[in-house]
Order: sequence, then C-alpha cells, then structure tokens
Amino acid sequence: MIAGDDLVDRLYLDVERQILDLFALQTPVASDLRLLTALLHINLHLERIADMAVNIAKIARLADGLPQNPTVLRCLQQMDATTVRMVGTAAAADALARRDLQLAYQLPAMDDPVDRLNHRMVELILADQHCIQWGIRMQVVSREIERIGDHAVDIAEQVAYLITGRFQEFTDASHPNPPGGPTT
Repeated sequence: MIAGDDLVDRLYLDVERQILDLFALQTPVASDLRLLTALLHINLHLERIADMAVNIAKIARLADGLPQNPTVLRCLQQMDATTVRMVGTAAAADALARRDLQLAYQLPAMDDPVDRLNHRMVELILADQHCIQWGIRMQVVSREIERIGDHAVDIAEQVAYLITGRFQEFTDASHPNPPGGPTT
C-alpha cells in the first residue's frame, strides 16, 4: 500500500495534466466543461483516499504486536467494508460510470453507519485500558476510514453536478439538514 502511493500520485498528476491540456487546447463548453470539472475534483478525492489508505497502513505497522480489542476490530472492519463499497463499483464509481443520479444520492445514507461507528470508537477504546496504546492508533484509523466515506460522498456530489448541471452539497457539517439536499 505504502509503495503504491507513488504510482497513485503519478496517475493523479497525469490525469490532472491531461484535463488541464483539454481546457487549454479544446475550450470545452456545457456538458464537456462539467465533465472535465467533475473529473478534476474526483481525481483529487481519489488521490486523497489513497493517501488515507497509506496513513492506515503506516498506523497498522506501528500497532503491530500491541494488545488488541476484538470489538474495535469488528467496528473497523465494518467501516472498511462500507467505505470500500461506497468508493467502488457498488456506489460512487458505478454512479459515475453509469451517470446514475439516484445511486449518487444514496451515498450519504451509506456513510451514516460509518459516521456512527467512528463516533462510538472513543467510547470503545476508553472502555478497554488494557489496549489503550493500540486503541489510540485505531482511533486515528477510524477517523481516516470515516474521511474516506466523506470523500466518496463528495465524489457522488460531483456525479450529481455532472448529471444535473448544478452543484449541491449532500451533507453540510454546519447545517444538520441542508436545504435543497438530495431527494431520493
């Protein structure tokens, strides 16, 4: 995972460069402009997700050999499985490939359980003082996984923008229920 980040970074820069070349040389308009703009944003989100995966791998190395808590591990596995589906072919990537607005609108609901498990993590870690060193590291892992879910929702927002021509945030931390949010 860690070694693969250099390839992801190169791919990110290559895609960005190609899109910027298209802006400069082709002068895209309307739906082509929306596509390129959305792809620029999605490209950045995917690169950030890869960075977070690297952070998780580094933390896993540091936590190797420390006493573990099986309940915390199960929660992390649930979070991981959900975010993999969110980013992969079950959601964000598939919504983009198929230009599926309804699938894009499903991402915030898919992210809710990840957010709930992340919020529960501190409580679980503090309940087991035997594993506190490991637990603190897993709290960081939990937060990174939660952010991956947020990036998947952001990708879905870009897909919705691509399809509808108007940008709207699906979730907004400053407003629990943003006006004009996605309708299902």
